[in-house]
Amino acid sequence: MPNYAALVEWIVKGLVDLPDQVEVTEDRGSSGAVLVTIKVADQDMGRVIGKKGSTINAIRLIAKAAAVKAKERVDVEVQEEEEPDGER
Repeated sequence: MPNYAALVEWIVKGLVDLPDQVEVTEDRGSSGAVLVTIKVADQDMGRVIGKKGSTINAIRLIAKAAAVKAKERVDVEVQEEEEPDGER
């Protein structure tokens, strides 16, 4: 089984200004699908998403290409920072 989290983490750390703040997790669902979640510093969010989502879509495409070879399904999401209660 490929390590999708390591692949995505390697790509994302090469894009951002604060690679130490990159966190990538991988969860396998009961259906066999793999969910890779990316957390980055607020200032790096735009770099990871890209114009009109082009960068994150390219990252998703690479992860899905690796999954096809392993006959698996993978989804990649960027997790936004949660606002503390009462702040908006």
